[in-house]
Amino acid sequence: MRGYTLFNRALRVSIPRCVRKPKSCTIKFDYLRFGRSWRHFPQVCAFTVQRPQVVIVTGVTDVNEPGLWEKHADWWQDEFTDGVDAEYEEQIIPLALDLLAGRDRILDVGTGEGQIARKLMAADADQVVGIDPTSSQIIEAIKRGGGPAYLRSDADALPFADDSFDGALACLVYEHIEAMETALTESARVLRPGGRFVLMLNHPLLQTPGSGWIDDQWLDPPERYWRIGPYLQEASTVEEVQKDVYIPFVHRPLSRYLNAMVDAGFGFKRMIEPSPPEGFLERAATYREAAAIPRLLVLVADKL
Repeated sequence: MRGYTLFNRALRVSIPRCVRKPKSCTIKFDYLRFGRSWRHFPQVCAFTVQRPQVVIVTGVTDVNEPGLWEKHADWWQDEFTDGVDAEYEEQIIPLALDLLAGRDRILDVGTGEGQIARKLMAADADQVVGIDPTSSQIIEAIKRGGGPAYLRSDADALPFADDSFDGALACLVYEHIEAMETALTESARVLRPGGRFVLMLNHPLLQTPGSGWIDDQWLDPPERYWRIGPYLQEASTVEEVQKDVYIPFVHRPLSRYLNAMVDAGFGFKRMIEPSPPEGFLERAATYREAAAIPRLLVLVADKL
């Protein structure tokens, strides 16, 4: 389990990195280790770690393990769709509509149950197609209607002819798949020259192995800060984001995404790092003190 390793003489406790819904844990200890560095305190100290519900699952390491997304489709539909999640409702969907405005034929890669596709269709797009590898998500998307067409497909093998779309979106998708470069190449292939591509990611800074909030009560005055783990170290894990809900994550530094976009034939246009929206901060008050640290990264590019 990656995270902070705390020792109180013979007692060892591991606390995972922060991704979502933080909790607070105060532990008294004599030794503190960050990576390979140890620091000994001659007196017992109190150290509060803001930690999430996310833990790394031991014994489950294949991010391509079949059935994970299928198994947890109901969780996604309950927690993140149709106004339930403030980050989607107040930030992700408005950004998608703005950045793809004026595009007539749009591909939504990793559409899930289609909430962004429906919003794009309700705006000014003539046609929206959503693809997802999860059958139950596609079935749910079709049930919810709204106009888009849906197909079951992987992001790295799109079933469309070259130059089929003038806009494409991949929202919170590429940080969950291994074949990122191939998926980008496929998105570029199906876009017409000048077509707009919008890539939205959980910010790689927050996905860094070992990163997380630290509330250090030993310092005088106490300090609260975000610890960044080994940012350049790529890692593939399956994590428990909620009790019995396991989701694959792949951490890559930002340079991997930018270079892959250039190699795929995209011309980079903009990078957006928005503050968390107010609705999210109301539900996760711990983040309000650090609203200047972005949770979302948006990369905008056009096909050359």
